[in-house]
Amino acid sequence: MTHSQIRAARSVEEVIERMRAIEARLDPRDGVACFNRMYLRVTELVGRNLRAGTFQDRTFVERLDVIFANLYFGTVDAAEAGRQPNEAWQPLYDARADRTVWPIQFAFAGMNAHISHDLPLALVTTCIECRTTPETPPVHADYLTVNDLLAQVEAEVRSSFEAEIGKVATRAAEPLKHIVGSFGIVRANDAAWATAQALWHERNLRPFYDATLTAGTAGAALAGRMLVTPVVAPVGQSGGSD
Repeated sequence: MTHSQIRAARSVEEVIERMRAIEARLDPRDGVACFNRMYLRVTELVGRNLRAGTFQDRTFVERLDVIFANLYFGTVDAAEAGRQPNEAWQPLYDARADRTVWPIQFAFAGMNAHISHDLPLALVTTCIECRTTPETPPVHADYLTVNDLLAQVEAEVRSSFEAEIGKVATRAAEPLKHIVGSFGIVRANDAAWATAQALWHERNLRPFYDATLTAGTAGAALAGRMLVTPVVAPVGQSGGSD
């Protein structure tokens, strides 16, 4: 894979442009591509809602979106340069070529890493840059609005999965349904908010901050390993790695 690191995105439009570039150069079956498609859909929704005036603090939400996305782009750059991504992202990158893993598993594994590990960091960084706090209105209200957009895309992805899983033998499908059903974006976002609050209050207490971040990273990695557990190959694909 050719390494093509570019500068950090500075706007939602640049975030979308870079996600489309990632999509264009990856095999659609690649695990990172599966996550990227879902994340692109979410970001496009956020962009439309920013233009529509849905959020109470547009400046904060746009900056959060950009900082958040750049953390993901950092994992892409690391992989393309031959470096290991953060531990929370490792399960997705390790399994990305396994064709026994379904696209929804890859998408949720990426969302798990991005929300559980990256989102609290992005929230703290954005609050510092914007000179606000997680508790200051309308930060949490706008966060919940983004949560609603994420849930909308999650429902779309699950609907597509349900249509495809119906073609698989019931006995083989049940473990996969259990794996996919174990992850929920709303629950992940609620947990990320709690982690962000803890990190915010510990930001000047480095040992506590590091301990909270380490625990969250380990938890995200563990969940990620479970989410990419190979069970049965998607219809029309053979199992194993290419």
